Amino acid sequence: MTEPTALLLSGNGRYSDPWHPFPETSAAIATLLREAGLQVEVADDVDTALEGLGTSQPLPDLLVVNVGQPRDGGTSPGTPAATRGLEEWAAAGRPLLAFHVSSTSFVDSPVWEETLGGSWLRGTTMHPDYGPAQVLMDAQSGPLAAGIPDFEVLDERYSWLRTLPGITVHARHEHEGTLHPLVWSYERGGRTFYDALGHDSASFDSPEHRELLKRGVSWLLEGTRPAAPQS
Repeated sequence: MTEPTALLLSGNGRYSDPWHPFPETSAAIATLLREAGLQVEVADDVDTALEGLGTSQPLPDLLVVNVGQPRDGGTSPGTPAATRGLEEWAAAGRPLLAFHVSSTSFVDSPVWEETLGGSWLRGTTMHPDYGPAQVLMDAQSGPLAAGIPDFEVLDERYSWLRTLPGITVHARHEHEGTLHPLVWSYERGGRTFYDALGHDSASFDSPEHRELLKRGVSWLLEGTRPAAPQS
């Protein structure tokens, strides 16, 4: 059996920003994916990679997004072909793994928020200062979270994200007396796993965080496999 493949879009050029070390976090994500048994291609030209989703064969088994929102006044995605590639991926029900600030991006695609299961809402969503983050697991949210204890990471804690009703939240944090979703899965005709953590590579040093992500990757790939025949 061949190894499943992942295409990892990494914030570079117009998809980078001064606050997030994308090469560092993408390297940590790629390492985790390889440990989970995937072949990983890291794409620094985000729009060209998205355009390829509409034309390339074979397609990767998993799309992984770790990008920022361009602040140059241009569209995001940056070309009509890149938008079509993203929309065709979503329409085909193919799996998506997305991280952290990716929830701010692709604002000109009408499908990005509904594919991700939520988004950063400017003027409402925020995060406290970077620092120790207490992550509260929801053991009742299913096997993706079962048995993983609460844990602490150095990270940003996204708060007041806009979320869609159909998501299943696996981890939260508390800020100003409110519990805020940090990690969720989403069945949308395909499967999405979003992790709002991952500001820098320190977040991926946590064994609990890594275990949660590996379970998420397995769940995403299970959704691409044909069901076993009934006996």
